[in-house]
Amino acid sequence: MKLRSIHNNDFLRISTNLNEWWGGRNMVDMLPRLFIDHFQDTSFLLEKDGQLMGFVIGFVSQSHPDKAYIHFVGVNPEARKEKVGHRLYEHFFQIVKEKGCQMVGCVTSPVNTVSIKFHTKLGFSIKPGDYEVNGISIHQNYDGIGQDRVVFEKRF
Repeated sequence: MKLRSIHNNDFLRISTNLNEWWGGRNMVDMLPRLFIDHFQDTSFLLEKDGQLMGFVIGFVSQSHPDKAYIHFVGVNPEARKEKVGHRLYEHFFQIVKEKGCQMVGCVTSPVNTVSIKFHTKLGFSIKPGDYEVNGISIHQNYDGIGQDRVVFEKRF
């Protein structure tokens, strides 16, 4: 597999796969073009024989330059057992460490148990929230009314 930085012309390749990769959930609105246009030095994709296997969209915080944030990650369902997500995250960690970051943050929906398990396996800790469900701390209304999230952080 080939790992490379994201380019502007990758937007349609990524966005046309989002809903399918998420089992029909409407995810397209969560990844506007601006993320690909403005965070190319910290966003990457993996290809195999020209086919998109996965991507990570992240950035270094302008407000807190010692912190990075992963906004979106996607893995082609055909490649879920090939450690695509792990490889993308590890590359992102390496790049943001070189930029002086000491911490990476990200969020997921409380119903996304696969994501919660993935992030904790990678060494992310769950930040204490407002309430718990099945032992998982949740931040109520984190992304707006009714948009509860699990908030992760990984320190280097």
